[in-house]
Amino acid sequence: MSEKIEVIEEEVVESGSSLLAGVRRVLMAGVGAVALAQEEVEEFVKKLVDRGEIAEKDGRKLVDDIMEKRKSRAQKAEDALENRIEGLLDRMNVPTKSDIDDLSKKITLLAEKVDELKSKKA
Repeated sequence: MSEKIEVIEEEVVESGSSLLAGVRRVLMAGVGAVALAQEEVEEFVKKLVDRGEIAEKDGRKLVDDIMEKRKSRAQKAEDALENRIEGLLDRMNVPTKSDIDDLSKKITLLAEKVDELKSKKA
């Protein structure tokens, strides 16, 4: 019986991992885009500083402010994505790891009780 539980658990983990792998790729692409954007912002501000249109100190502050706003937006987007994924998995009735762990514990307790009852009858 425990073999069946392990097989089901592996199937759930595999299907969940492919979804998570896709989400991970999307997030990593987002991180790459943010890094590229940061380089572009820094290059643009450097040009402004080189031309004397803004002071170097003000340029650094401008870059820092822009990056802080981007981090804040990225965190909000990540939180929203995580909530949507959790909702989607919940609607699909995909059990979480903690759900599977809880069920495994209950099954183990039941198996122990069955073994105990069998030994009492013998």
